[in-house]
Amino acid sequence: MMMALGTFVFSLPELAYQQLQRQTSWRHSGSARVGARDARQYVGPGEDTITLSGLVVPQISGRPASLDTLRTMADAGEALALVDGNGVVHGAFVITGLSQTQTLMFADGTPRRIEFSLDLLRVDDPQAPVGRA
Repeated sequence: MMMALGTFVFSLPELAYQQLQRQTSWRHSGSARVGARDARQYVGPGEDTITLSGLVVPQISGRPASLDTLRTMADAGEALALVDGNGVVHGAFVITGLSQTQTLMFADGTPRRIEFSLDLLRVDDPQAPVGRA
């Protein structure tokens, strides 16, 4: 297991990502001052996003149906626990985007290669239920 989002497990047979990109920001509110730079005050964490990108080559690794499963999970709009393969819980995340590019088609239009990118956004709202896929 590489990582789990809710009950969806990222793995070589199911869906493997090749790159994980994480961007975290922190909020600093500004107050204008005459003749000086704005005064700044730290007001808390900002957005925390993760993008997982990878490749599905059905004859070698991954299942195209896994992308449909992620779409169904995103349609539910639930916050899901994100846990890496070492057991580290990264928090609750929602799926905000999924893109895929299909290339190298067979004669019937079935792709031999599917590149994907999954966008996740951390949510800390205590009222947001952490659901199961």
